[in-house]
This record gives sequence, C-alpha cells and structure tokens, in this order.
Amino acid sequence: MSYGHWPAYVPVAKRRAQAQKQVVKLKKKGKKIEPITINGNKIAKTFWGKSWCEHLEQFSDYSNRLPRGRTYARNGSVCHLSIKKGKIEALVSGSSLYNINIKIKALSADKWKTIQKQCSGQIGSMLELLQGKLSDSVMKVVTEPTTGLFPLSDEINLECDCPDWADLCKHLAAVLYGVGARLDESPELLFLLRGVDHSNLISEIKIPSVSANKDQAKRRRVKGDLGDLFGIELDATVPVKKAAAKKTGIKKKTAKKKTVTKKVIKTNNTRPTGKTVARLRKRFGMNYSQFARLIGVSGSTISAWESKAERLNLKQQNRDALAGISEMSKDQAWIYLKNPYGL
Repeated sequence: MSYGHWPAYVPVAKRRAQAQKQVVKLKKKGKKIEPITINGNKIAKTFWGKSWCEHLEQFSDYSNRLPRGRTYARNGSVCHLSIKKGKIEALVSGSSLYNINIKIKALSADKWKTIQKQCSGQIGSMLELLQGKLSDSVMKVVTEPTTGLFPLSDEINLECDCPDWADLCKHLAAVLYGVGARLDESPELLFLLRGVDHSNLISEIKIPSVSANKDQAKRRRVKGDLGDLFGIELDATVPVKKAAAKKTGIKKKTAKKKTVTKKVIKTNNTRPTGKTVARLRKRFGMNYSQFARLIGVSGSTISAWESKAERLNLKQQNRDALAGISEMSKDQAWIYLKNPYGL
C-alpha cells in the first residue's frame, strides 16, 4: 500500500535482505563486491578518512543531505564501493539497489607541483605519509580546502539512478561518507582517485634500525631471508686461526691475526621473488593488509607480488623497505606495525 505518490514503507532489514540477494547474483556473474562496514558510531577514524569527511561537510550545498547519508553509511546500506582513477562506483541499498557513479576531476598539475614543493623534505617515509604521521605544516597543505588534495564541489560529478530529484541524494551522500571509511583502510586510494603518485611526496625511505640479535640461529635465518630476497650471497668474514708457534729454542713469534673476506657473489638478477615475499610475510604471521602497511603499499599489491612466479620489478623504495623489515624478528615487526616510532 502506498500513501499518495509515496511508495509504501519497507523496513531497513527487509531492504537490506533484498539488496543482498541482488549482490549475490552480481557476485555469481563475476563482479568483485567491496562493501563498506562501519564499526561503532564514527565513520572514519584515521587522519585521511576524517579529513575527507570534514572536507565534504564544508560544502554548504551538501549540508541538507549529509545527515541521511551518514545514517545509510552506518547501517550498512553501501553494499559495494570501488575507487579507481577519477571515479567512484557503488551500489547502495534503498527501496531498491541503486547504482552510483561519481566522477572526480584529476588534481591539476600546478596544484600537485605546489603541494610537492610545500611538502618537500618534510615527509620521510611511505608509512609516515599513509598513516597520517605528518607535521602540522604538511597537514595544513594537504587538507587546505581550495589548494589541497581533496576535490572542490565543482570537481565532483554525481550520478544515482534513484528517483530523488536532488543533486545529492541520500544514497550519494552515503557513498561519499563511505569513501572516508575506505580511506581508513587504504589511504593511497585518495591519490589514485586524484590521479597523482603519492610516492612523489616522499623525500627518502627510512628503515628503522634493528639491534643485532645475539641468537645465532636467528642471525642465520635473517641472513637467509635477505639472501633469498635479493638473490645474493651475503658478505662473510672468516677468521684465520693463529699459526701455531714451533717448539724450538728460538723465541716464539706472535702470529698476526688475519681475516679473509669472501667476495660477494651476485646473480644476474637481484630482484626478490613472490615466494620470498610470501615467506617473509608468513614468518611474521601477518595478512596481506598488515604486511603491506610495513612497506607502505596496499594489500592488493602484496597479493599481486606473491602471485608472480618470476622475479619482481619493484621500485627501489619498496626494495629498501623489504630489506629493512627482513632484519626484524616477528615480535619487532608487530611492534613496528602498531607503533612505527616505538622501536
């Protein structure tokens, strides 16, 4: 039964159940589904996620619709949200399952150059950038409403196939908040969305120093990981025992201590393999997302690396990061994951 021109009310639980049936059908057809799940009242909890949501809330023409969007985002109505270069695709459960397409203009070259210049030398590592461990001056640069990384309202084109006449319906608002939640998990997606390379903001990759482990077994394991990772035989010094003095009447001469250093034997290809990356990740007992955060890449990137049989063609900064964490024990890796500045 309907009331006037309004359709009959359908409880949220029933709408979500109906939407899930349609989502299951899409999965069977091969569509990758990435739902937004929010735990607790806060939609976003990290620097990048919160900054995105705060930026949206500055748009006066969005103010009337954002509250309903927050409710939809929190109750699990965003069944799918995918962020790609210049666009966001989503499915939102309402009276029906609605298709969302949001286009975001790429960050202009001039703005990006200005941001790089203003941040030059102030961001030391990929972890520092993606975890939002930034100085106040850098935070101000990247979040500045008109010249920062986030899009202006006229750079956002919104499309939803629901019957709502408003430019920003509650389904679109839910998706925009869902982006904030997604950036909590994968902040690098903001840079992908704006069409820029976040590695350009890094002045240098800093690998935390790890104290030498006295346990010889652990030393051998670490050396083995590094050797496997980069296809080399590590330097080794072999002490030569003192020459035994002859038992004669002549005064004994003290034999000088000598060392013989093996030459480093390098292969023609010193790039790591997918298997050695997987072995290192499993040694730490981490999933793709956790291990990725140690290096400063996405979980999908780690999965892609491990799936390759051939040696990996990685950026130097990623190879440096892998080399650094290879020197850690399992406990050290977990401590660093939880607090990269606590070692």
